[in-house]
Amino acid sequence: MRIYLFILLVAAAVTYLITPAVRLLARRAGAMTAVRERDVHDAVTPRLGGLAMLAGVVVAMLIASNVPFLEGLFRDTRQPWAILVAAALVCLLGAADDKWDLDWWAKLAGQVLAAMLLAWQGVSLVSLPIGGVTILSERSALILTVLVVVVSMNAVNFVDGLDGLAAGVMAIGGSAFFLYAYMLTRTVSTTDYSSLAALLTAVLIGACVGFLPHNMTRARIFMGDSGSMLLGLLLAASTIAVTGQVDPARLSGADIFGQFLPILLPIGVMVIPFLDFALAVVRRIGSGKSPFHADKAHLHHRLLRLGHSKRTAVLIMYTWTVVVSVGLLLPIMVSTRAVVIFWVCGLLFALLLTFDPLRWRPGRHRKDSDVPST
Repeated sequence: MRIYLFILLVAAAVTYLITPAVRLLARRAGAMTAVRERDVHDAVTPRLGGLAMLAGVVVAMLIASNVPFLEGLFRDTRQPWAILVAAALVCLLGAADDKWDLDWWAKLAGQVLAAMLLAWQGVSLVSLPIGGVTILSERSALILTVLVVVVSMNAVNFVDGLDGLAAGVMAIGGSAFFLYAYMLTRTVSTTDYSSLAALLTAVLIGACVGFLPHNMTRARIFMGDSGSMLLGLLLAASTIAVTGQVDPARLSGADIFGQFLPILLPIGVMVIPFLDFALAVVRRIGSGKSPFHADKAHLHHRLLRLGHSKRTAVLIMYTWTVVVSVGLLLPIMVSTRAVVIFWVCGLLFALLLTFDPLRWRPGRHRKDSDVPST
């Protein structure tokens, strides 16, 4: 665990220290987020934050490749290097979009290319842990891998609409997935605790933590597509690295639920991005528009229209991420009774926070309208 925490801190420190330089680069390159009618921020803000996050990821992974505890992950397979190359590809693609606003089809083509690169180098959903182990055909594995990676990248991109929202949600959800991957590895092996999935999520969390101080209220820089697509790819790759690699039912108390956890937990981790993505696609196709056509009907827009402040809207999405991801993880850790209590209390608190029945109290004022958001 200490090695993973060390790698996490390396990614966080590098991302934090490099972000100001990337902010200056974005200003000089003209990669700025204008104030558009659909946006909720009120000041022109630099983007390209994903480049700083990529730097944190790369440095952390390079250091990990030279740590005795983890070097076997890099020596025995090319998967970590393929993930780094794919991460760089989507990050640079996103940076180009941050600068020049690429057409949706160009971004989609680049995302598919990155996903196919992962599958080509073995980062592929070769099996599903359902009813034992379901082996996929080569074609099915490729299609499903590309679908998972592309949907994950676009889901994170869709939810990146308020200061600190995407980075915070991914850090929270990634933490739950890291604990699952680490526990699974410890259960499977009593001597080797190295795990590509745990390493990837540790690096992802570190990049988010290092970026958040620059991206919280009155954000000085946005992660842009370069950051959102990078985070989506890393989480998808860590999910693929877990699924089919080990038998999750071996976790104590997992039983049948444990067989589905490698599928359920990533969905829980990404519950807010996936929900926002699904609603957006249905909404836009239903109105005869492209799924990538921007609008003002994302979840954060809806929360603001309910009367929430920008800070509270972010807090609400953090809360739902915690409730769902932790709630899915608890069955392999505690008793059923404790799980039920957590779900009941968590859902009640999240619903109360979301619908905020106290907001109509006389004299209650919201005073952070001056806080810009992404």
